[in-house]
Amino acid sequence: MNLKKQLLLGAAIGALAAVSVTPATAQMPPVFNWTGFYVGGNVGYSWGHGAPTYNEPAIAGNIFSTLPATLTGANNLDGAIGGIQFGYNWQVGNWVYGLEADIQAADERAARDFGPFFGGKGGVFSATLDSNIQWFGTVRPRVGWLVTPTTMVYATGGLAYGSVHASGSFTDTSCSCMWGFDKRSTNVGYAAGGGVEGSFPNWSNWNLRNWTWKVEYLYLDLGTLSGSGFDTDFSGTYTYSARFTDNILRFGVNYNFH
Repeated sequence: MNLKKQLLLGAAIGALAAVSVTPATAQMPPVFNWTGFYVGGNVGYSWGHGAPTYNEPAIAGNIFSTLPATLTGANNLDGAIGGIQFGYNWQVGNWVYGLEADIQAADERAARDFGPFFGGKGGVFSATLDSNIQWFGTVRPRVGWLVTPTTMVYATGGLAYGSVHASGSFTDTSCSCMWGFDKRSTNVGYAAGGGVEGSFPNWSNWNLRNWTWKVEYLYLDLGTLSGSGFDTDFSGTYTYSARFTDNILRFGVNYNFH
């Protein structure tokens, strides 16, 4: 080997030795962090109960009436719901503690017609009882456990409030008499339930790192709506009451401000 080739080979070996080779390392995805504020929306279905009961002792003692002294309306308040929620989470190890509030629009209503009932005065009696939940909201602490870094199961419970409505109308054709009640109230009660929440996978061309999905069940008790009135047809005082409870199953999505 001549001198020129030896010099070229030596230069090449020196250049290779000077190159620092760093082994390639896999890029690990960031660990999902649950701590922070979030806001989102939800849709779902509810099956509730809120049958109004009407009672008038004066009817039972009236020989001209076949209208029962006690009537109970339809009990199934089923319907769709939808709304928004917002809250804050604190992650401590595998535990997630939070506080959430939501407000929901509801389409839950039940009505029942009664009659005709015939009386000795030649009249025909008829009646309708109606009840519905118009909207509701909750404020609830949550306690969750991370089954994976990006999925938690949780329990929740706290304050519930909502607009409830009960009404009844009664007609006697013998005297063209009409009477009834119509009462609305914003009641306060409680809610309890639980659910599952997890982060979305990052699909191609979609950055969903801050988004989570959730499936949740809640039981609501919105208390009782009651009152009384005077029936001019039978000259007696009547009472009415309705106890409102609800079962909710809903799917939601949240945007987390990490």
